[in-house]
Amino acid sequence: MKWLDEAVSAGHATTAAHPARIAVLDAIRADRTGPVPVRLFQLSRAENVFVRREVMDLLSSAGGRRRWPDAAEAALARLTDPDEEVRRRAAYLVVHAGGSDVALRALGELTEPVVRTALAEWLRGSVAHLQDDSLASVRFLARLETLSVATAQQWLPLDRALLADAREASRHLDGIGGALGPGPVRLGREHHVYALVARLLADPATRDIGAGLAREACHDWRAAPFELLPLLVRHCGRGISPAMAKALTTASISEAAMHTHGALVAGVPFTPYPKALRPSGSPAPSYDSATAAAVLQAKPVDTGRLHRAPEIFGALLDAGPLTFRQAAQLYSLTFKRPGRMQAICAPLWLRHAGPTALPRILALMTPHLGDYGVGEYYSEGLARMGRYALPALPSLTALIDRRTRVPVNDSTRDGETMLDERLLAAAINARRAILADTAS
Repeated sequence: MKWLDEAVSAGHATTAAHPARIAVLDAIRADRTGPVPVRLFQLSRAENVFVRREVMDLLSSAGGRRRWPDAAEAALARLTDPDEEVRRRAAYLVVHAGGSDVALRALGELTEPVVRTALAEWLRGSVAHLQDDSLASVRFLARLETLSVATAQQWLPLDRALLADAREASRHLDGIGGALGPGPVRLGREHHVYALVARLLADPATRDIGAGLAREACHDWRAAPFELLPLLVRHCGRGISPAMAKALTTASISEAAMHTHGALVAGVPFTPYPKALRPSGSPAPSYDSATAAAVLQAKPVDTGRLHRAPEIFGALLDAGPLTFRQAAQLYSLTFKRPGRMQAICAPLWLRHAGPTALPRILALMTPHLGDYGVGEYYSEGLARMGRYALPALPSLTALIDRRTRVPVNDSTRDGETMLDERLLAAAINARRAILADTAS
């Protein structure tokens, strides 16, 4: 098994898409009792700490979340490893390969706070009964799990207990402020969270925890940056911690918060979130009806894409009615596929077909306003339709009036927050344009 030893010691076995990693994982999945897993169990006791860390990761990757008693046994032996990172990785493997019963037994038998905290963190709901544990971080996690399903009558006592343990729990539990967020979000406790942030920020010992919770709130509630930015600035002090800087960066994503409170943060040393701009591209070419017709003549009737569609069809519609073929092309672009092209072409179809097409057009557009991939384009399309899009106002208003962020998928929480802000801005601009055209 020399190849396996070399792959582990060089880090290749944990490098994404590396042939060595693929070979190791394939071998384990084919036979969990074969020579590759057996050798990894042996390497879990290697003198080299890097090798022990790599083995814990490999076994976790190969096992997924399926029970694997042999891997759990190897991980249990590493819960007392001299290296803290090995212990943390072993705790993850114990929970997922051994199951909650095995992990809870280890949690009850061990005394070392780092590994007990790690076990409790991965056990999640299975530790809700440990609210009287001797370790503050375990009590904190147990109360968090209880809070996520608590009744309104339980909220304030649990809040007080969490606040009492927050400072001590933070010694062993990273990102404690962020951990506080999900439960209150599920319970809709927006203003309670703002009050909790204020109390945590007021105490220098829990200020970073408050900053972490503030950041989590800004990720989840649209009003949070507006409400919390002044609080964050007030408690920055002369120096600014990394947790506080991150919270301010997240809060700066909100256009409303920066518009109102921008002067407050002008002298604070943090990095505002970069505002993503769409590429402007090359200047739009000028089309007349002849050049526009030539472009469409070269395209098939069922075309799915057309660069400069507004300019091309706009030039033709300015000159007179579309030909049957041109109308068929515009129909294909408008009705065949949802997406950016449909959003761009729908107002053109309305211009071609007239108000009788309006109900069908709006039925195409309004369901996609909250789609983080193309929602902006649909809002912009409604804006171009002006007064004709008046029946879409309830859909736009529902998107604008959301208190929580639109669920989106991006690589970072800040990126997801920015996507929601862009959807919100596009919807506000569309509503403004529709109302302005209606009033004129």
